[in-house]
This record gives sequence, C-alpha cells and structure tokens, in this order.
Amino acid sequence: MKKVSVLVLGAGSRGNAYAAYSERFPEELDIVAVAEPVRERREKFAGRYGIKGENCFPGWEEALAVPKLADAVFVCTLDGMHTMPAVKAMELGYDVMLEKPMSNKEEECIAIERAARESGRILTVCHVLRYTPFFRKIKGLVDEGAVGKIQTIDLIENVGYWHYAHSFVRGNWRDAEETSPMILAKSCHDLDIISWLAGERCEWISSFGSLTHFTERNKPEGAPGNCMEGCPCQDTCVYYAPKIYLNGNTGWPVDVVTGDLTPEGIAEALREGPYGRCVYGCDNNVVDHQVVAMEFAGGVTASFTMCGFTAQMTRKMKIMGTQGEIMADLEKTVISLHRFGEDGERAVPVPPAEDGFGHGGGDFGVVQNFIRLANGEGDNLTSARASLQSHLMCFAAEKARIGHCTVRMG
Repeated sequence: MKKVSVLVLGAGSRGNAYAAYSERFPEELDIVAVAEPVRERREKFAGRYGIKGENCFPGWEEALAVPKLADAVFVCTLDGMHTMPAVKAMELGYDVMLEKPMSNKEEECIAIERAARESGRILTVCHVLRYTPFFRKIKGLVDEGAVGKIQTIDLIENVGYWHYAHSFVRGNWRDAEETSPMILAKSCHDLDIISWLAGERCEWISSFGSLTHFTERNKPEGAPGNCMEGCPCQDTCVYYAPKIYLNGNTGWPVDVVTGDLTPEGIAEALREGPYGRCVYGCDNNVVDHQVVAMEFAGGVTASFTMCGFTAQMTRKMKIMGTQGEIMADLEKTVISLHRFGEDGERAVPVPPAEDGFGHGGGDFGVVQNFIRLANGEGDNLTSARASLQSHLMCFAAEKARIGHCTVRMG
C-alpha cells in the first residue's frame, strides 16, 4: 500500500484527531504540511508531526498557492470556511477529506458535491459514525434482513450537560450565524446515520426545538459574568468553570481552552477567554434541545432527539422492523436483537474499536478508509454525494423548526 502524504488545513481538535493516525501507522500516512492562523497552535502541530518550516502556512490560501505539496488535503477549518479550500484543493489535483458539516450553507454543500463529481477527485466527508464498528454492525444486521423491512428508526443523541456547555454555550459552536445551527454542527452525524439505515430518500421533515435554559433570565442572583470572579454559586453550579477545566485533566476539552496546560495557564485562560464565562451570560443562540420527525420514500418513518441535558454522552437507537427490533447504546457498545417469535433478545457482538481514537473508532475508520481509497481500494461510504442528503435534511429541519411547519424535501 502506497503511503499517502497530507496537507492539513486547520490544526485544532479535528485536525489533530485525524493526523494522529500517522503516529500509529507512519507507513500509511505522512503529515507533510499544515496551514493554521494561530501561530502557537501551528508551531505545536508542526513539532508534533515533524513538519518542515517551509511547509507551515498561516492560512489555507498560502498553502494552496504553492506547487502541490502532498497527495491529499484534510480540510479541518471552521464550518463556514470549508467550501473554498475544498473546491480549490480538488481543482489543484488533491484528494480531499472534509470535516463535517460540508458547509453551513445549503448552496455550498451542493457546490462541493458538484466540484467533486466534475473534478474526479476523491472527496470523503467525515461522517465518522458510519466508520465505527458499532454502526457498521447495525447496518449489517439491517442489510441482512435481521428485523425484516424497517418501519421506524428512533435515535437519541445524549450530548452531555458539560459537553453542551463547553462546545455550544461557551465554545466555537455557540452561534448559528458564525458556524452552524445545532442540527447541522452536532447532529448531521445522526441524520446521516438515519438516512444510511433507511436506505431511501427523505421526503418530508418537521422539527421543534429552542434555547430555553442557557439564557440570561436563568442566571443566579449575584453570579458574575465570569466564574473566576468569585461566583457565589460555585459549590452548587455544575457548570462552574474550574470544576470542568481545573480538575487535573489536560486532554480534551481542556486542551481547547489553552495551549498552556499548567494550572496557572488554564486559570489565566478562564479569566481572559470565553470558557470561563457564566453559562447564563454568554452570546450563545443555538438550541439546547430539539426533535426531528422524518418520512422516507417507501414509508419508513424516523425520529431524532438531541438534548443537552443528559448525564451521559452517548447515542441510543431503536430500529423496529416487520420481523424484529434492534436496540443499541453506543457508549456501552451494546446491541440487542429481538426477533419476533423468539424467546427474548440476544446480544450481538461488536468488533472492538481501535484504541486511542475518538467517536467509537470512527476517527480511525474514516482515515483508514480514505487511505484505501487513495490506493484505489474500497468504497467511499461518505462521498459528497452520499453525504449531501443528510445535510439537506439538516437545512430542511432548521427551516421547519423556525417556521413551525413541515418541509417537503426537493
């Protein structure tokens, strides 16, 4: 198998999540260049992966303005900065692995799919859940007819109360205008899985949800704007920033807060940056809970629930078919199959995920599959074409939520 060389655009959490594959399998993946506007982050990334100084750039524009540096590009910039570098990279002859969502604009998602088709280059969207052993096992059960013909799919995304506060109240994805609405930023994974399992085109969609808790009106009396300013609620508030970020952990999510992971460095970042803010006094506007109802061609129905008020960070699913049902919990890696007429349910074994990679092994799986594609092997499970439907479903769901209506998919 030929080693694939990669230019990474964006050296944040997702850029490192995918680039880390090269540390485990250096004979398969070589990170040779990086573009990152934050100098400290760029230098740290370059040092970790042994990138030469001349291959370090402050922005994607500079990286794609020089002669071709690698076989492929990982586009891991913020949501609203995906389209131009992805399209430009394909025009220059790079294969592309594109972080989800494809774009935060409907017309740009369509443009990316068109550019991939016309260029003939590989474009893989990082819908990493499709690459987990867990969801691949469920897909296999469905395809082999274990529950007969699917009638209904229910999927619940338990975001986790502190994760929601970190990413969607204090963090980068708090503002739908700056990045994406919640259904796209966090849950396009989920609509993609539902679409994949349904195996048909979504025809109708409706949605309800709002931001009700993380607002100024729920701010405790006397609470300051920043947790580090002597908050009187520090003993009772589960969102008190030092509880989440000054507890000895220096991995995610703390490494998002600052590059100085000493207690003093973290404390300073909380005082000066967004992650120390009171969760009831931020500039967030994305929903903290949402439900989506869908109908697919052929009559399959589905429901999806996203909630930021959960103790666990997991996804739970139930698939109901004409001959049985599947119940599954991603965090516990448990899949149960109950076929009608049989006594009780039986546990379905799930292959272990590769250790050290996030999203239940999906981060590993998507990179591994991309490398195989670059070597002319395998199938592109999350091509631009395959991923476009779930993105359009997200945009339709947001229209339905805002307009309190049912949207017919075009």
